[in-house]
Amino acid sequence: MASASANSLFAPSLPSPSPSPSSSSSSSNASTKLFLLRSSAAYSSVASLKLISSSTSRAPSVARVVNTLACPEISVAKGADVQNEAKGSKPTILVAEKLSDAGLEVLKGFANVDCSYNLSPEELRSKISLVDALIVRSGTKVTREVFEATKGRLKVVGRAGVGIDNVDLQAATEFGCLVVNAPTANTVAAAEHAIALLAGMARNVAQADASMKAGKWQRNKYCGVSLVGKTLAVMGFGKVGSEVARRAKGLGMHIIAHDPYAPADRARAVGVELVSFDEAIKTADFISLHMPLTPSTSKVFNDEAFAKMKKGVRIINVARGGVIDEEALVRALDDETVAQAALDVFTEEPPPKDSKLVQHENVTCTPHLGASTTEAQEGVAIEIAEAVLGALKGELAATAVNAPMVPAKVLSELAPYVLLAEKLGRLAVQLVAGGSGIKWVKVVYMSSRNQDDLDTRLLRAMITKGIIEPISSSFVNLVNADFIAKQRGLRIAEERVVIDGSPEFPLESVQVQIADVKSKFASALSESGEIQIEGRIKDGVPHLTRVGSFSVDVSLEGNLILCKQTDQPGMIGRVGNILAEQNVNVNFMSVGRTAPKKQAIMAIGVDEEPNKDTLKKIGEVPAIDDFVFLKL
Repeated sequence: MASASANSLFAPSLPSPSPSPSSSSSSSNASTKLFLLRSSAAYSSVASLKLISSSTSRAPSVARVVNTLACPEISVAKGADVQNEAKGSKPTILVAEKLSDAGLEVLKGFANVDCSYNLSPEELRSKISLVDALIVRSGTKVTREVFEATKGRLKVVGRAGVGIDNVDLQAATEFGCLVVNAPTANTVAAAEHAIALLAGMARNVAQADASMKAGKWQRNKYCGVSLVGKTLAVMGFGKVGSEVARRAKGLGMHIIAHDPYAPADRARAVGVELVSFDEAIKTADFISLHMPLTPSTSKVFNDEAFAKMKKGVRIINVARGGVIDEEALVRALDDETVAQAALDVFTEEPPPKDSKLVQHENVTCTPHLGASTTEAQEGVAIEIAEAVLGALKGELAATAVNAPMVPAKVLSELAPYVLLAEKLGRLAVQLVAGGSGIKWVKVVYMSSRNQDDLDTRLLRAMITKGIIEPISSSFVNLVNADFIAKQRGLRIAEERVVIDGSPEFPLESVQVQIADVKSKFASALSESGEIQIEGRIKDGVPHLTRVGSFSVDVSLEGNLILCKQTDQPGMIGRVGNILAEQNVNVNFMSVGRTAPKKQAIMAIGVDEEPNKDTLKKIGEVPAIDDFVFLKL
């Protein structure tokens, strides 16, 4: 379908970002790969899953479920460049910052690896359109300009570490680029470093060492404070924060924590009390920071916050430098509100040589060493390498940070419906007559479960993908589905209908409606005038069960021919013979009718695409009033 006519199916919309060269209208004969990636959350084991459908297989392979260490939130995006895969060529991965040999070896087993360190912004932009994936640490800024320079090729950005504030997530989302990180491998290393700074600061280890190296013996000057019985406020109770809390409890400290998103039961399990921000900073003797840098946390430790703290408080930061107003901290140190600070991170890294904060006698500094253990560096490298390769292969990757999250339990149940959702979207949009602008789509989920027990975000994204990709040059995945729909002026409404039945299965059926359009197959219109199709899962395989007002039952694999006919003997044989003459294999056939000898719809699943002459012969059968060929 030409791009002009394809775009005419949508209402006028904002310009879209540069399309991916691998996301063309996508022939239905090519394999479609979806990869499922987990986001970071504080859990330990879940099921991983790969979804692959191919027109050459009798039934889509829906589940390959294995256990893995990760977190239970999962998201979906499109897999590696299909063109590269078809040619058998390897994808190219740019490693822009130092990665351990163990991680590089993992990458080299699958991809061409370009290790180019210390790139200027201009150099990075010049190379980025030549690669399929980019791996960075914290020093490389992956800005909107970088994504604009990708020309649609970049599929994955891997951040070797936890924080992703150096990656423009909004731009990544707009360009359909998945961002993954490595949040687990350096957790223990960062927690250990926080404890090291905590103990070292309390006992003036760094200052006493420097004093001795200067030839002095100052026992009285460097008298420290004990940790036993002191209150430690852990600000941010994620992976690292909770590990710090566990270790600090072993030192005999009383632990409180502040984290607006942490589950109270998880905190209680560690013996930690969750409190408000103000209560935490007012009551703590020591404050350890483990929060991400976001607009809401930027410089949250400022003059106002320091003024609320107990005089003589001690602060440890192994999270992000930007959460502290460094000038305000210097003032708090000077007036002794803050007795000491131990800092591993800074707003600017490396900080200026004349930094008053770094030079302050009551500050212990390390050069961002939180993850710098041999074990952690190797673990992070392997974790991010596996995450990026998982994405490029169309398999499970470890983490996804810029996609709607779907709990693993929900995903495992919805897995068979993912293919159904996309195929219903593809069918529905092909039923729209050219020149009709699609503005409104409604998805109805029929289920015997309570509405609150049904998470449909994944299915909505796949329906969006199915509707948009066949008629545009856009590359759609779970990362950017809502964004692209909004760009194109496409409103997708959802309705959940509770029906009688067994709650064993999450869904009985899924219905897709497109309103205010003309249909190239009139029988696909419901009584109220919308294009309406419905499908369900039978024996693990997507089936089309309704077209307009007609019930059918046809497996959604290969391609589909819909014929409106007068119900009479011999129709199945006549159409079957026409297809057989052209060596077109029929894999499924179903007839739905209003009554015997009245109007009926014949749905025929075919493995190959019939040529124009074959389709013309089908249309010339006298009893056939209307027909349409649809690619799946």
